[in-house]
Amino acid sequence: MKNIEDYKNEFKKKGLKLTGQRLKVLKVIQERPREHLSAEEIYSLVKEDDPGIGIATVYRTLSLLENMQLVKKIHLYDDYMRYEAVEPDEEHEHHHLICNYCGTIKDIHEDLLEDLEKNVEQKTGFQVHNHRVLLFGTCKSCALENK
Repeated sequence: MKNIEDYKNEFKKKGLKLTGQRLKVLKVIQERPREHLSAEEIYSLVKEDDPGIGIATVYRTLSLLENMQLVKKIHLYDDYMRYEAVEPDEEHEHHHLICNYCGTIKDIHEDLLEDLEKNVEQKTGFQVHNHRVLLFGTCKSCALENK
């Protein structure tokens, strides 16, 4: 996980300034790596610390952070785009388990599709660079409740 100095350097390399509001948006995402926050949720959390921030600033900041490859936008299962910090050492996007009952989202970091990617390339010549997998089902807690 990157620290503030790392972020400052990333911005400096791009000729941009890491403003207080940009940093607050980054921190909200970084401090909640498993929450898969929407822009509106990020806005609410940042607003607690900075009541003067506007939703448009949050959207612009998220767009900038996505272009800088510091955060990624993900579409999981609802009508919201969600955001999470980019993990620098991650070769592929991680997978998500989504509970149909409570909506809990769990990350799976193992790359479970290497054999499939190799098979696809061998059979079709198509080179897979990345993939995104969403698995829907019942989480352990809901399964125990519904027994």
